[in-house]
Amino acid sequence: GETEVMILRTLTDLKNAGVDIITLGQYLRPTRHHLEVKEYLPPEKFEYYKKKAQDMGFRYVVSGPLVRSSYDPEEHFSKKLSN
Repeated sequence: GETEVMILRTLTDLKNAGVDIITLGQYLRPTRHHLEVKEYLPPEKFEYYKKKAQDMGFRYVVSGPLVRSSYDPEEHFSKKLSN
């Protein structure tokens, strides 16, 4: 699993590369044949990372344990284009 420092550094790198929209989610083990989950993050930690990403200037952030990169992408992209 990634440490907080690694996540914040990655967010910084993504922002510096011009990324404006980010999704943050939790790895969930699909079957017992896949890697085990090292740690389940509480919802408060996802809110913390969302706030950090917003403070860095990301225009749109979706953050939560069940969020995936395909999480309503058309809706979110359309919202950002209209802002």
